[in-house]
Amino acid sequence: MLPFDDFSLDVDAMVTAALRMFMELGMVQKFRIDYETLCRWLLTVRKNYRMVLYHNWRHAFNTAGFQETLTEVEILALIVGCVCHDLDHRGTNNAFQAKTGSALSLLYGTSATLEHHHFNHAVMILQSEGHNIFSNLSSREYSDLMQLLKQSILATDLTLYFENRTTFFELVNNGEYNWNVKAHRDMCRSMLMTACDLGAVTKPWQISRKVAELVTNEFFEQGDRERSELKLTPSAIFDRNRKDELPALQLEWIDGICSPLYQYCATTIPRRLKLRAECSVADDDIITHLRLPRRGEGKLTSCGDQGRGFGGAS
Repeated sequence: MLPFDDFSLDVDAMVTAALRMFMELGMVQKFRIDYETLCRWLLTVRKNYRMVLYHNWRHAFNTAGFQETLTEVEILALIVGCVCHDLDHRGTNNAFQAKTGSALSLLYGTSATLEHHHFNHAVMILQSEGHNIFSNLSSREYSDLMQLLKQSILATDLTLYFENRTTFFELVNNGEYNWNVKAHRDMCRSMLMTACDLGAVTKPWQISRKVAELVTNEFFEQGDRERSELKLTPSAIFDRNRKDELPALQLEWIDGICSPLYQYCATTIPRRLKLRAECSVADDDIITHLRLPRRGEGKLTSCGDQGRGFGGAS
């Protein structure tokens, strides 16, 4: 499993750990990142996460947990993308922005609303005085990196993930996936961002359950607002009155979304194989602890078009 328990770290310790990621991956040396600027940038990024239940600095820190089989520029773009991918998240999803006609939906439209905001917020921080960790890159490196960063953050929109995954899965199934084809490589990086974003399901039960509770409570708060402000009946995953359906929905989330993703990532990046096995372990943990019927022993409640689960992608 991925036994690391981030709950053992406070917010300051997570900044220190994130700093070590940049150091140990060689990013500081390779791209001549000024150490003081990196520290200032990390502290500002942390400050620009709101105190919502789940989509906060802790989630961002966790998402930045694994990158491999990539060029150094890709690694830098992905680790920065992971740290910044939910900047200024309001604790509500894209659908809620559209339903309420929020300022963000009016500004960015209804396609990947939050993700465009997260990227623009990341750019704003980078352009603030004393925060440009990319200042020593050449103009070509900077342009390439910013394009990769935008792709990485937008990839965390699950709607875009569903649009891409069928093509990605078909390429892998047909043995046609090729790391040297740019479109294939772009697609795989997007899959890796989603894999990082949903990584909580690969952790041991004690940790995964804590994360699931945070996600659930944030969803319930959105559902409460839908009921009180919009006079709508929230879908099951956002409705605290239907919380008895959540374990079955969680199993469908793991089996339908998470496990296939890690399976196909494992095919293209073999060292990821372990994560798919851990999704099955997570399934069994839920079944054991909540005494649910084993797969095949009873029909599970469908997630339908909710496009969300306890992995927390926005």
